Amino acid sequence: MSDHAAIGVGWTGASGLAYGVRLVEVLLKAGRDVNLVASGAVAQTAPVELGQPVEAVVAGLQGIGPGRLRVFGQGEFTAPLASGSARGGPFVVVPCSMGTAGRIAAGTSETLLLRAADVCLKERRPVIVVPRETPMATHHLENLARLSAMGVLVLPAAPGFYHRPQSVADLVDFIVQRICDHLGVDVDLAPRWGEPEA
Repeated sequence: MSDHAAIGVGWTGASGLAYGVRLVEVLLKAGRDVNLVASGAVAQTAPVELGQPVEAVVAGLQGIGPGRLRVFGQGEFTAPLASGSARGGPFVVVPCSMGTAGRIAAGTSETLLLRAADVCLKERRPVIVVPRETPMATHHLENLARLSAMGVLVLPAAPGFYHRPQSVADLVDFIVQRICDHLGVDVDLAPRWGEPEA
Protein backbone atom coordinates (compact mmCIF):
# COMPACT_ATOMS: atom_id res chain seq x y z
CA MET A 1 0.00 0.00 0.00
CA SER A 2 1.38 3.39 -0.96
CA ASP A 3 1.79 5.93 1.84
CA HIS A 4 0.34 8.49 -0.56
CA ALA A 5 -2.75 6.53 -1.60
CA ALA A 6 -6.06 8.10 -0.65
CA ILE A 7 -7.95 6.53 2.21
CA GLY A 8 -11.42 5.37 1.21
CA VAL A 9 -14.24 6.11 3.63
CA GLY A 10 -17.79 4.80 3.34
CA TRP A 11 -20.71 6.16 5.34
CA THR A 12 -23.80 3.97 5.71
CA GLY A 13 -27.21 4.53 7.23
CA ALA A 14 -26.36 2.99 10.60
CA SER A 15 -26.60 5.34 13.56
CA GLY A 16 -23.27 6.95 14.39
CA LEU A 17 -22.62 9.19 11.39
CA ALA A 18 -20.67 11.51 13.70
CA TYR A 19 -17.89 8.90 13.76
CA GLY A 20 -17.59 8.94 9.98
CA VAL A 21 -17.70 12.71 9.69
CA ARG A 22 -15.07 13.19 12.38
CA LEU A 23 -12.82 10.56 10.78
CA VAL A 24 -12.85 12.40 7.45
CA GLU A 25 -12.14 15.71 9.20
CA VAL A 26 -9.21 14.26 11.15
CA LEU A 27 -7.71 12.53 8.11
CA LEU A 28 -7.89 15.69 6.01
CA LYS A 29 -6.30 17.77 8.76
CA ALA A 30 -3.55 15.12 9.04
CA GLY A 31 -2.78 15.67 5.35
CA ARG A 32 -4.34 12.47 4.03
CA ASP A 33 -6.45 12.46 0.88
CA VAL A 34 -9.89 10.92 1.31
CA ASN A 35 -12.21 9.28 -1.23
CA LEU A 36 -15.69 9.39 0.28
CA VAL A 37 -18.82 7.50 -0.71
CA ALA A 38 -22.11 7.48 1.21
CA SER A 39 -24.98 5.04 0.97
CA GLY A 40 -28.43 6.31 0.07
CA ALA A 41 -29.68 5.89 3.63
CA VAL A 42 -27.29 8.60 4.88
CA ALA A 43 -29.65 11.16 3.35
CA GLN A 44 -32.15 10.07 6.00
CA THR A 45 -29.81 9.75 8.99
CA ALA A 46 -27.80 12.96 8.52
CA PRO A 47 -30.70 15.36 9.24
CA VAL A 48 -31.78 13.30 12.26
CA GLU A 49 -28.35 12.87 13.83
CA LEU A 50 -26.49 15.97 12.67
CA GLY A 51 -29.33 18.40 12.04
CA GLN A 52 -28.45 19.08 8.42
CA PRO A 53 -28.65 17.34 5.04
CA VAL A 54 -25.74 15.17 4.00
CA GLU A 55 -24.85 17.65 1.25
CA ALA A 56 -24.27 20.33 3.89
CA VAL A 57 -22.24 17.93 6.01
CA VAL A 58 -19.97 17.16 3.05
CA ALA A 59 -19.72 20.84 2.10
CA GLY A 60 -18.49 21.57 5.62
CA LEU A 61 -15.60 19.15 5.10
CA GLN A 62 -14.41 20.68 1.84
CA GLY A 63 -11.23 22.72 2.08
CA ILE A 64 -10.37 21.92 5.69
CA GLY A 65 -7.31 19.85 4.83
CA PRO A 66 -4.19 19.97 3.64
CA GLY A 67 -5.63 16.62 2.53
CA ARG A 68 -7.95 16.56 -0.48
CA LEU A 69 -11.53 15.30 -0.30
CA ARG A 70 -13.13 13.64 -3.32
CA VAL A 71 -16.76 12.59 -3.09
CA PHE A 72 -18.30 9.88 -5.27
CA GLY A 73 -21.87 8.76 -5.79
CA GLN A 74 -23.07 5.21 -5.23
CA GLY A 75 -23.31 4.58 -8.97
CA GLU A 76 -19.94 6.06 -9.97
CA PHE A 77 -18.12 2.89 -10.93
CA THR A 78 -15.53 4.97 -12.83
CA ALA A 79 -14.21 6.12 -9.42
CA PRO A 80 -10.74 4.89 -8.41
CA LEU A 81 -12.38 3.03 -5.51
CA ALA A 82 -13.96 0.64 -8.01
CA SER A 83 -10.78 -0.76 -9.54
CA GLY A 84 -7.83 -2.71 -8.23
CA SER A 85 -5.61 -1.14 -10.90
CA ALA A 86 -6.01 2.31 -9.33
CA ARG A 87 -3.53 3.39 -6.66
CA GLY A 88 -5.22 1.93 -3.62
CA GLY A 89 -5.30 2.68 0.06
CA PRO A 90 -7.34 1.20 2.89
CA PHE A 91 -11.12 1.43 3.12
CA VAL A 92 -13.09 2.24 6.27
CA VAL A 93 -16.86 1.78 6.57
CA VAL A 94 -17.96 4.00 9.44
CA PRO A 95 -20.62 3.63 10.63
CA CYS A 96 -21.22 0.19 9.14
CA SER A 97 -24.80 -1.05 9.06
CA MET A 98 -25.48 -4.74 9.54
CA GLY A 99 -26.92 -4.90 6.04
CA THR A 100 -23.67 -3.48 4.64
CA ALA A 101 -21.60 -5.93 6.69
CA GLY A 102 -23.62 -8.83 5.29
CA ARG A 103 -23.29 -7.58 1.71
CA ILE A 104 -19.53 -7.07 2.04
CA ALA A 105 -19.19 -10.58 3.44
CA ALA A 106 -21.16 -11.92 0.46
CA GLY A 107 -19.23 -9.83 -2.07
CA THR A 108 -22.34 -8.44 -3.75
CA SER A 109 -20.66 -5.22 -5.02
CA GLU A 110 -23.89 -3.66 -6.31
CA THR A 111 -22.95 -0.15 -5.17
CA LEU A 112 -19.66 1.77 -5.21
CA LEU A 113 -19.33 1.46 -1.44
CA LEU A 114 -19.68 -2.32 -1.59
CA ARG A 115 -17.43 -2.56 -4.63
CA ALA A 116 -14.75 -0.47 -2.88
CA ALA A 117 -14.69 -2.92 0.02
CA ASP A 118 -14.61 -5.86 -2.39
CA VAL A 119 -11.68 -4.35 -4.30
CA CYS A 120 -9.69 -3.92 -1.11
CA LEU A 121 -10.40 -7.50 -0.10
CA LYS A 122 -9.32 -8.95 -3.43
CA GLU A 123 -6.22 -6.73 -3.53
CA ARG A 124 -5.38 -7.60 0.10
CA ARG A 125 -5.65 -3.98 1.21
CA PRO A 126 -6.81 -3.11 4.73
CA VAL A 127 -10.56 -2.92 5.34
CA ILE A 128 -12.02 -1.65 8.61
CA VAL A 129 -15.71 -1.83 9.49
CA VAL A 130 -17.12 0.09 12.44
CA PRO A 131 -20.46 -1.45 13.37
CA ARG A 132 -22.82 0.54 15.59
CA GLU A 133 -25.65 -1.82 16.40
CA THR A 134 -27.08 -3.27 19.59
CA PRO A 135 -28.16 -5.88 20.35
CA MET A 136 -26.80 -8.07 17.59
CA ALA A 137 -28.63 -11.07 16.21
CA THR A 138 -26.81 -14.31 15.50
CA HIS A 139 -26.63 -13.59 11.76
CA HIS A 140 -25.04 -10.18 12.48
CA LEU A 141 -22.35 -11.86 14.58
CA GLU A 142 -21.84 -14.53 11.95
CA ASN A 143 -21.39 -11.93 9.21
CA LEU A 144 -18.88 -10.01 11.31
CA ALA A 145 -17.03 -13.25 12.04
CA ARG A 146 -16.94 -13.99 8.30
CA LEU A 147 -15.48 -10.54 7.66
CA SER A 148 -12.86 -11.06 10.37
CA ALA A 149 -11.91 -14.40 8.83
CA MET A 150 -11.48 -12.59 5.49
CA GLY A 151 -8.98 -10.19 7.06
CA VAL A 152 -11.34 -7.31 7.80
CA LEU A 153 -10.71 -5.46 11.05
CA VAL A 154 -14.00 -5.25 12.98
CA LEU A 155 -13.74 -2.19 15.23
CA PRO A 156 -17.07 -1.66 17.00
CA ALA A 157 -18.10 1.86 17.97
CA ALA A 158 -17.66 1.03 21.66
CA PRO A 159 -15.70 3.87 23.27
CA GLY A 160 -13.76 3.45 26.48
CA PHE A 161 -14.42 5.45 29.63
CA TYR A 162 -11.10 5.22 31.47
CA HIS A 163 -10.13 8.65 30.12
CA ARG A 164 -13.22 10.16 31.79
CA PRO A 165 -14.86 11.67 28.71
CA GLN A 166 -16.57 15.00 29.28
CA SER A 167 -18.62 15.17 26.09
CA VAL A 168 -20.04 13.18 23.21
CA ALA A 169 -17.17 14.57 21.13
CA ASP A 170 -14.69 12.89 23.51
CA LEU A 171 -16.43 9.55 22.96
CA VAL A 172 -16.35 10.02 19.18
CA ASP A 173 -12.66 10.97 19.24
CA PHE A 174 -11.81 7.83 21.21
CA ILE A 175 -13.08 5.66 18.36
CA VAL A 176 -11.68 7.87 15.60
CA GLN A 177 -8.24 7.71 17.22
CA ARG A 178 -8.46 3.90 17.30
CA ILE A 179 -9.36 3.86 13.60
CA CYS A 180 -6.45 6.16 12.79
CA ASP A 181 -4.10 3.95 14.80
CA HIS A 182 -4.96 1.04 12.52
CA LEU A 183 -4.62 3.22 9.43
CA GLY A 184 -1.14 4.29 10.49
CA VAL A 185 -2.19 7.93 10.77
CA ASP A 186 -0.63 9.56 13.82
CA VAL A 187 -3.17 11.63 15.72
CA ASP A 188 -3.57 12.57 19.37
CA LEU A 189 -7.28 12.94 20.05
CA ALA A 190 -7.78 11.16 23.37
CA PRO A 191 -5.66 10.09 26.34
CA ARG A 192 -4.17 6.62 25.93
CA TRP A 193 -4.12 3.89 28.54
CA GLY A 194 -1.01 4.01 30.71
CA GLU A 195 0.27 7.26 29.25
CA PRO A 196 0.38 10.53 31.21
CA GLU A 197 -2.19 13.11 30.17
CA ALA A 198 -0.86 16.11 28.29
